[in-house]
Amino acid sequence: MAKVCDSCGRGPTTGNNVSHSNRHTRRCWNVNLQEVKVDVGGGETRRMKICTKCLRSGRVKRAV
Repeated sequence: MAKVCDSCGRGPTTGNNVSHSNRHTRRCWNVNLQEVKVDVGGGETRRMKICTKCLRSGRVKRAV
């Protein structure tokens, strides 16, 4: 399963865990994806993986 938002294209971000002794180990921040039914227009709905940032901002219209 791709960890990418179907609306905005946001995906996982990588970086470092930094301990108190300043040791660096690699880590990953995943996007909070929800699988929702989206109204794509024309009375058609589709299941898509949408991040919560797009849902809150109203960028995507959920199907009822």
